[in-house]
Amino acid sequence: MTTLAFYKPYGVLTKFTDHEGRATLADYITLPDVYPAGRLDKDSEGLLLLTDDGGLAHLITDPQHKLWKTYWAQVERVPPEMALVQLARGVEIKGGLTRPAQARLLPEELDVPPRVPPIRYRKSVPTAWIELRLREGRNRQVRRMTAAVGHPTLRLLRVQIGPISLGGLQPGEWREVSQEDVNALRGLVG
Repeated sequence: MTTLAFYKPYGVLTKFTDHEGRATLADYITLPDVYPAGRLDKDSEGLLLLTDDGGLAHLITDPQHKLWKTYWAQVERVPPEMALVQLARGVEIKGGLTRPAQARLLPEELDVPPRVPPIRYRKSVPTAWIELRLREGRNRQVRRMTAAVGHPTLRLLRVQIGPISLGGLQPGEWREVSQEDVNALRGLVG
């Protein structure tokens, strides 16, 4: 069994083929028979797990297992404590109220690779980084949640799925996940 941790760059589709010629996983992953266990939209970046183990992919993606996924979101303006409390309690987005989450403000300067292209910079609007830990994965959920509390997401980076993190990966790089980490992931979901 093979499981990969991949740092999906901004602008890359979470699939191997595209009839419009856009960047896909095939531009980075050449191993046969591994498929994404979940997705990240084209405008998001960060950790994507790929595996040839259908059972493991199901454990990662099925919402009934409530696997923690950790995101760092660069948002417009510095959110006050009340916005973080709202995010943690759950906010109303398309599809209903989100499950309780964990939300916190991150240090002003994070050690993250630059995004290509960079986010739009506005001198009069400061930005902040927040960490959101979720146990669900609705379509564009983090972006919708931060917008619902008045702090639209400018950049979104998934940094961890269960016990597996990006580690030192740079955009476009991948590594094989150790059997110990795969076992730890399985242990978290049953």
